[in-house]
Amino acid sequence: MLYRLRHLTAYAYRNPVGYARCTLRLAPAAGEGQVPLSHEVVVEPAPRTATERGDFFGNRTVSLTVETPHRDFRIDAQSRVRVERPPLPEPESGPAWEEVRERVLTRPGLDPDAPAHFTAPSRRVPLLPEVTDYARASFPPGGGAYAGAFDLMRRIRADFAFDAEATEVGTPLAQAFAGRRGVCQDFSHIMIAALRGLGLPAAYVSGYLRTLPPPGQPRLEGADASHAWVAVWCGEGWIGLDPTNGIGVRDDHIVVARGRDYADVAPVAGIIAGSGAQSLRVAVDVVPEDEIA
Repeated sequence: MLYRLRHLTAYAYRNPVGYARCTLRLAPAAGEGQVPLSHEVVVEPAPRTATERGDFFGNRTVSLTVETPHRDFRIDAQSRVRVERPPLPEPESGPAWEEVRERVLTRPGLDPDAPAHFTAPSRRVPLLPEVTDYARASFPPGGGAYAGAFDLMRRIRADFAFDAEATEVGTPLAQAFAGRRGVCQDFSHIMIAALRGLGLPAAYVSGYLRTLPPPGQPRLEGADASHAWVAVWCGEGWIGLDPTNGIGVRDDHIVVARGRDYADVAPVAGIIAGSGAQSLRVAVDVVPEDEIA
């Protein structure tokens, strides 16, 4: 599948802002069935400096500084990417979860993709006894690691309600878990905490999900959104699972960044020097190229 992506972020400030510094993670990732074909970011006002690099986890980042006084700040990222992933393995395949837990301890190397980086608590994902206990029902003794993760994903989809008003970006994991409500960020953090509580590596993945308009209805421009899901290390490699929708990751998911939790992969993060209220508008388009007239 060949996609065209657009991610527009627009800030409006009541009072002029004299300085801004931010880090962008908006470029589609390469590898694991993805081939980025182009990527361009237009920032207004134009930054004084822009430095591109890869972070520890291999995510492509751009660090900007803006010193022109402004009341409006726009980041317009446009990309083309090809996604062709192989079929997912059968849930019953692969080693037992206890064996996978032991493999993490004996696997050599600490490269950015090493599962050892994704077993400990992180800034947004504490290990909570109640969340670990919730996971245990999916992991009977001797059960497969992938089978357990797949079942856990399906249980979160069934037990938790999608509610965009229930949480905010900084809502603690414990609050979202207790309320059984939230959005994709919350469900991904909960699933990661549940897996890590059992010693199984789990990473947070940010990106986009292709959505389909209702039959007979046109696609609404800017109506898509950023998405998040989980990558689980099942002993031989990483497998993507989407607890918000209860599905495995295939060609409708486009990966942008992977880290320990949302704090590692935020699309736009930074600081401003200014005072007063501000507003934020985000518009995302994920369009298969063969649908473009």
